[in-house]
Amino acid sequence: MADSREPAGGRERWQRAYDAGAKRDGDFTTLSGLGVEPVYGPPDGAEPPASIGWPGEFPFTRGLYATGYRGKPWTIRQFSGFGNVRQTNERYKMLINAGGNGLSVAFDMPTLMGRDSDDPRSVGEVGHCGVAVDSAKDMDALFAGIPLDATTTSMTISGPAVPVFCMYLVAAERQGKDITRLDGTLQTDIFKEYIAQKEWLFAPEPHLRLIGDLMEFCNRNVPRYKPLSVSGYHIREAGSTAAQELAFTLADGFAYVELGIGRGLDVDDFAPGLSFFFDAHIDFFEEIAKFRAARRIWARWLRDTYKAKTARAQWLRFHTQTAGVSLTAQQPQNNVVRTAIEALAAVLGGTNSLHTNALDEVLALPGEAAAETALRTQQVIMEETGVTSVADPLGGSWYVEALTDRMEAEAEAIFASIRGMSPDGSMTGGILRGIESGWFTGEIADAAFEYQQKLEKGEKQIVGVTSHTETVGGELEILRISPEVERAQVRDLAARRAARDQAAVDRALSAMVAAARTDANLVPPMLDAARAEATLGEICGALRAEWGSYSEPAAF
Repeated sequence: MADSREPAGGRERWQRAYDAGAKRDGDFTTLSGLGVEPVYGPPDGAEPPASIGWPGEFPFTRGLYATGYRGKPWTIRQFSGFGNVRQTNERYKMLINAGGNGLSVAFDMPTLMGRDSDDPRSVGEVGHCGVAVDSAKDMDALFAGIPLDATTTSMTISGPAVPVFCMYLVAAERQGKDITRLDGTLQTDIFKEYIAQKEWLFAPEPHLRLIGDLMEFCNRNVPRYKPLSVSGYHIREAGSTAAQELAFTLADGFAYVELGIGRGLDVDDFAPGLSFFFDAHIDFFEEIAKFRAARRIWARWLRDTYKAKTARAQWLRFHTQTAGVSLTAQQPQNNVVRTAIEALAAVLGGTNSLHTNALDEVLALPGEAAAETALRTQQVIMEETGVTSVADPLGGSWYVEALTDRMEAEAEAIFASIRGMSPDGSMTGGILRGIESGWFTGEIADAAFEYQQKLEKGEKQIVGVTSHTETVGGELEILRISPEVERAQVRDLAARRAARDQAAVDRALSAMVAAARTDANLVPPMLDAARAEATLGEICGALRAEWGSYSEPAAF
């Protein structure tokens, strides 16, 4: 549990840090013109418990920065991708022109599984749940007219994350950009695939080798880019509780810290390259408490267990997406309300970037009007509500602090269970054993079943579904992906293969496989393969042939 000692002079330290921090211009008053302080704490000069502290101070319960959002508001990073790269590029430009300041790439199912668009198993899936990317030329078109050194770019992909990242680097090179200036996040988190999303390419160990190689490569060559976004979002969407999402996600993060340390990397150097991705669900205060507890737990474990000395290495920076599973096909206009509440919880919890779901996303990929409404939801929160004026405005609330403590305690109990499964007491060993035994899957299934029982008994309600089902609304017009998208993508891929230097592709793939048989870092030969226009399916297929595939154990 968090240290309960009281720091001396915390308010004065916070004030010095606040005064020294950069702050944006703004009218930090209420709508009625009342002046608002940048932070609030106990009255009469008292200090809060150290477990709460002040913004910008360990354990960062109240946020990473003394200035809060007065220094910099969260990044509006709308998740988008559909059809082919040209269609998605147009959507990106629309979002940027409408005020978005970060991109988040959604890939289609074949890409997520490391398959090309002309793979027989890709039929009917190309461009449907995201954008199809087969080779570096697709990346060129995806970001055409968007300078990659001036745009933070997040890519939500795990199994084939490393080859996709290599294609992104090639696209930046072809734009003439210095890759050391690239900024953004790559999901790469393979543990959550085995735990929840089920999109892996190989057994866990080869994936961990690739992740370690990527951490080393980015640490040395792309220092501003965060190569690993540890994802709780998919764990929560699979049916976990908030405490399970918090604990499983942070446990995965601790395992990646162990991976980096095992590679001989300095935790103070590589830990700032780790970021997190959480779900913002509909229980408003529980979500705020979850985010605050996450920062506190991460900081304490990084300092005390993994011996990180710098504040940056102890920071938990996270992206949030509103809960897709909370959206309903019935009365879909209600989804705007749900998303706004969830987004506000993320902001009050101190998120660093945010994606808001569109009202039609339960039915299809967002249409332009729905995507704009989702974007405007963030802008209304940012520019009209006054929540950016005060750091951690709910800090000190008896309810929020009690929930934060409860979240922390439940997470610690789960950490103990995970480590208890490990032969060597490590978090990594416990996670691997939990994956092999089906423990994580079982825990999530039990939580989802319990919630479903409460719905069926009427103990929990979903407006428009289990209550207030009468409506005057009609059907929505939704975005539909034409079958021509797949046919055109397959034709383009065939033309690209015919035009490339096949001998160069073969040499690059052979060199990559040869490197896979050694301890060499696999990113440089994979980057060469991407430069030669080797396809994603060819790169992943060569590694599948070398490392084999993986099937999870059956559970009954």
